[in-house]
Amino acid sequence: MINGKQAAGLLGIPLLVIVLMIYIVLHEPPQPGISRAVAARSVTLAMIDSGEFAEWENEGWASHFPMDMEREWYVPYMDYLYAKGYLSTERLSADRQTAEGILTYEDAEEIAAAIEESLVRKVHATDANRTEAMPEDAWWKFYDALLKVTDPEGKVGEATFALYGTVDNLAWMDPWRACTDAGTYMFTGLSLDAYIDRELTVLARDDELIRVISVENDVTYHNVWLVDGDDEAVQIYLDGVLRKIPFGKKIRNLEDMIENLADLRLENGKIVKISLKKDRINGKLLSVQEDSLEVEGYGTVQTDDNCPILKINGTPETLSRTDLLVGSENLEFVTAEGKICAVLSKQEVTDMQIRVLLMSEGFQSIYHQQISLVSDAPVIMTQKEEESEIDAGETLEFLPGDERLRDGRIILTPRAGSEIRVTSMERTDGQPSYAGRLEVLDTENGLILINELDMESYLERVVPSEMSASFHEEALKAQAVCARTYAYTQMQGNKYSQYGAQLDDSTNFQVYNNVEPEPSAVAAVQATAGKLLFYEEKPISAYYFSTSCGNTTDGSVWGMDPEDAPYLKSVALQPSRRTFDWSNEEEFRVFIKRTNVNAYDSDSMFFRWSMTTTAAILEETFDDIGTIQDVYVSKRGAGGVALEMVVKGTDGEMTVSGQSSIRAALCDPSLSLKRNDGKTVQGWSSLPSAFLIVEPDGRNEDGVQKFTIYGGGYGHGAGMSQNGAQGMAEDGMDYEEILKFFYEGVTIGEAE
Repeated sequence: MINGKQAAGLLGIPLLVIVLMIYIVLHEPPQPGISRAVAARSVTLAMIDSGEFAEWENEGWASHFPMDMEREWYVPYMDYLYAKGYLSTERLSADRQTAEGILTYEDAEEIAAAIEESLVRKVHATDANRTEAMPEDAWWKFYDALLKVTDPEGKVGEATFALYGTVDNLAWMDPWRACTDAGTYMFTGLSLDAYIDRELTVLARDDELIRVISVENDVTYHNVWLVDGDDEAVQIYLDGVLRKIPFGKKIRNLEDMIENLADLRLENGKIVKISLKKDRINGKLLSVQEDSLEVEGYGTVQTDDNCPILKINGTPETLSRTDLLVGSENLEFVTAEGKICAVLSKQEVTDMQIRVLLMSEGFQSIYHQQISLVSDAPVIMTQKEEESEIDAGETLEFLPGDERLRDGRIILTPRAGSEIRVTSMERTDGQPSYAGRLEVLDTENGLILINELDMESYLERVVPSEMSASFHEEALKAQAVCARTYAYTQMQGNKYSQYGAQLDDSTNFQVYNNVEPEPSAVAAVQATAGKLLFYEEKPISAYYFSTSCGNTTDGSVWGMDPEDAPYLKSVALQPSRRTFDWSNEEEFRVFIKRTNVNAYDSDSMFFRWSMTTTAAILEETFDDIGTIQDVYVSKRGAGGVALEMVVKGTDGEMTVSGQSSIRAALCDPSLSLKRNDGKTVQGWSSLPSAFLIVEPDGRNEDGVQKFTIYGGGYGHGAGMSQNGAQGMAEDGMDYEEILKFFYEGVTIGEAE
């Protein structure tokens, strides 16, 4: 039985709880709100991204704030709301107190009404709370409704990442910028310093954080490079950041862990566990895919989601996936659970091996529908770690879907320095034969054929394919240095890295092995072995072309800023090396029609040329502007090269941009091209160059308007004129003088 005192006691407990709850409600500090500045930024990012906002800033908006506040982070965002009518300066003055003050229900209601009237009820403003601070959770609940109106595509969304750096622990960081394991974020106006080495879930638009939703104190950093350490902390390298992290518990045998990859588990910002990844494989890198790497001897291996590429000789440095040069043998691959977790580069490449994708018959495609190979010597056939020998003279044939290629590429290496002949295609000198090794792989579009060989052997077959072997030895040497430099820079581009090649053998890069090596070309390559062209210690893009019109052009011929390639200048092919100003169209017209211009390559057959076309032929290309009445160059680049051309018709006009487009638009294979030597040729689908003018030339027997195109030179016109180099060599200049004539400010040396 419960007596009276017991009953009173039991009844008193609920009463006490109620009293305590009332006390807490009455005495608990009010939930803090957010500043108008933070709200202004979040509203702005709900409507436009950072790029659009930057464009708005660059339009030269007039700030409502005093000049002494122009550097405050929030001024542009507040001004944006004022400018768009989302806030009124009559009610909220543009000053520090307003911007840094707490957002009220009335403020939120004004923003809501200006964006869409239906949002007003989502604010829950009343006569009683209108001037009160809007609690933070109430604002973000309203913000969710706001996003449904302003961001229907969902560009604002949640993201989760580990935060490992702000200016608070990385002094070199820019203010308001955060380093995370998901990339760099801007957190303007927010406070993140307390969250370093925590996992955050945030609301963001692109790389702009809007709010922190939640924080986890436990975090794991994957694939971290351990640099150094002591009993207190370990120095790590993570995503380009070098920093120290303290230990939360004693870590044994730390000295055995240094210079290794590891996963680090942190609790409350301190390391509690290090999981080492010590397994490594070595081998030549054969191809680079989006989610895998192909390593000779191992086949294709998946890469971890976070797979850093690290240069570790000296201070660690992060490289990009595009820096992985196929053919490299100076790499180590850290593996765990069957995946590559990191790629380590310890030293520079010393010997230059080049990997060339061999195009099909007539350089039509990178894919082959049949490959037939034969060698005069035995050939070692390798696939992963398995080897077999193919007898001398035995023909190997491959077709798409070949069972032998299911397990990956096949590598063919002839013994005793012999070569392999590809009998399934023809080049100018017949069936081509290749030094080095050949690799065959199957793709869904056809077979790929790759030739790997040393740079100098490659050049011995490029130089005679690009320049007549009968040219002067100094011209051939100049060509060899240009070709070597061009190949070196294109190798870094890794265009065909998904297949395992760096460049192809066509005019897309440099024509390779189209003709047999010639003694004169081989001698030029050997005499300049290893030589490259440098500008400010970096290899240049050593462009070259066949023939000038009397002067060269600069990088603007491809639409680039000439300052990006300062060594490419417009120069006259005369001893004075003067620069012509062709801003006067009439002066250029006179120049390009002259056949007696004094230039180093003026004897070349394409130094001057002409072609006559008709309005009817042009109308096949420009079929939307009626009967063509006029054609003229409207914009020229350095040296007079045509960059824009206007075609006028009875129903309108069209503008053609770019030198290659102009050359193609004006030409037709049915037309005759008259060369500098007076001979005519047909079958051209593109004019020799864009150093040209177009003139009306009466009417034909059918009364159709004719146009005659007068031009000069052959090729894009930037860099070295090959025929110009020949003229200079015959005039007594050596290859270094020739190169320095065409490429301003360069030096000649070897790659380190």
